[in-house]
Amino acid sequence: MDEALEAVISADADDDEVEQVILHNIFGVVENFPVGAAEDRFNLDNMMAEDIKINFRFERDDIFRLAAALHIPDVIRTQTRNSVPGVMGLCILLRRLAYPGRLKDLQLLFGLSPQSLSQIINHMQNLIANNFMHLLDDLRNLPWLNLQRMHMYADAIHGRGAAISNCWGFIDGTARPICRPSIHQEEYYSGHKRFHCVKYQSVICPDGMITSLKGAYVGRRHDAGIFRESNLYAELQDVAVFPDHRFILYGDHAYPIMDLLLCPFPNRQGIPIYQQHFNESMSAVRIAVEWGFQKVTSQFAFLDFRKNQKLLLQDIESMYKVGILLSNCHTTLYGSQTNQFFHLVPPVLEEYLGN
Repeated sequence: MDEALEAVISADADDDEVEQVILHNIFGVVENFPVGAAEDRFNLDNMMAEDIKINFRFERDDIFRLAAALHIPDVIRTQTRNSVPGVMGLCILLRRLAYPGRLKDLQLLFGLSPQSLSQIINHMQNLIANNFMHLLDDLRNLPWLNLQRMHMYADAIHGRGAAISNCWGFIDGTARPICRPSIHQEEYYSGHKRFHCVKYQSVICPDGMITSLKGAYVGRRHDAGIFRESNLYAELQDVAVFPDHRFILYGDHAYPIMDLLLCPFPNRQGIPIYQQHFNESMSAVRIAVEWGFQKVTSQFAFLDFRKNQKLLLQDIESMYKVGILLSNCHTTLYGSQTNQFFHLVPPVLEEYLGN
């Protein structure tokens, strides 16, 4: 019962919906629809192609392909005994992430109560996170990130004017705003950003793929401290060093200069012209980092809605990482501004997910 109450409260439910959850748990009433009945309530074949893309961010056939690649079972059964077809469960999650609306707004589309929708969303989020979070946790879990692709990345970045020829990607931190927590407010407040947030450290490649995401860390942590704690450099030593080649990441001034990591020259008055040119050339290609973060929040705007990022009521870290995974899947199917800029083709969906 506590889990169900938490779900509806985090979904901004009203008093009537909270009362309904209590009654459901007292009398054992659940919304457990037969698969056929659920399909009658929601059927992708009855929707216009443009409506599917707007609501779920993926095209009809690609939703089925995505469900198969993510190993979504034919029927989803939550711990609270709600059951729906797997593709419908995936669509519920995608629709939830697509817009910062209320669960009430999804009732008409899916024919389920807000509390059932919330429980299905949590189940789908946990399912994807448990099966695929390792793709963001460690670069060594990406077999396609090999010498051939490193060369392709480095050539593409250098071809767009970068001063160095062995840079394969970019490292940066991002602060994601959250609703002000009721406890530990100082820990989550970023004086630089001037809002409460959690921080992540990411690595993005010139084909638009976010290959690493470390976090979440409290908002007051500095990027340099996060880098030391993340153990990313040990991963770089395993994936970016080859007998005859060594590839580097490029970041901003927050990061140290190391064998596999570079940052700009100090931006002080009177620096030599060659240092200015180096900084300018690398800044022009490093903008791909911003494009990568922008795609995530533009495709899945719910992740950018501070009011619903409630630290004590939701697993906001898992939610954001699932959003990154789905954004990467979207990039493999439709590309991104980043891969178009560098003229690179991302890996195939099934290759990325390790199928």
